[in-house]
Amino acid sequence: MYIDEVAQRVASHLAPDELPDQGDVDRLMRGYAVLALAKGVDVTAEDIHNAWAAWMIDVDPVHPALKPYSELDRETQGEDSPYLIAVRAVAASLER
Repeated sequence: MYIDEVAQRVASHLAPDELPDQGDVDRLMRGYAVLALAKGVDVTAEDIHNAWAAWMIDVDPVHPALKPYSELDRETQGEDSPYLIAVRAVAASLER
């Protein structure tokens, strides 16, 4: 399925230690694939965080970062950077 293909491409842009070690990682990558397809290179760190939060609700509903992006400290916001870079890279390749 095309969503899974895009999701695999996003995952391939991440180092193994950047992939979560819990939960259904494929589901998270599918969320990022949707962002790549829907928002393209205009995806924001807030978008990345929101997709992660939707996934994390099922993994750890009391995770301390389950709050709006604007309420996170800079260090926690920065944890979204590798995913943002990966989604934008895949989105850019889709636009060619």
